[in-house]
Amino acid sequence: MANVPGDLKYTREHEWAKREGDRVRVGITHFAQEQLGDVVFVELPKVGAKVTAHQAFGVVESVKAVSDLFAPISGEVLEINAELPQKPETVNKDPYGKGWMIVVKPSNAGELDQLLTSQQYEEFVAQGAH
Repeated sequence: MANVPGDLKYTREHEWAKREGDRVRVGITHFAQEQLGDVVFVELPKVGAKVTAHQAFGVVESVKAVSDLFAPISGEVLEINAELPQKPETVNKDPYGKGWMIVVKPSNAGELDQLLTSQQYEEFVAQGAH
């Protein structure tokens, strides 16, 4: 399947996580933004907020649906993509690049190893995951 970068980890809720040194960048997958349709609103946590693996950290709203964003790992939010509230369509245009959502300092880096590989995620999506 196209649009599943091999160097990222994935959740069953369609978020991706990218290790960058001792930080992890997080966003939603190409599949997720396709399912949502045109994203019109993104709500992100504040810098300094604590996030918990598999718990909601924000909201993405499209013309079709409102969906919670789920943290792939636990930790503290170091950075948010401040452009997204003004330019939510960036999530559709570049979900793995400029459409990233938050950067987290993990409190348990081992959680990253429990996420899906690109191959596992592709299989999950191919089986009709939503």
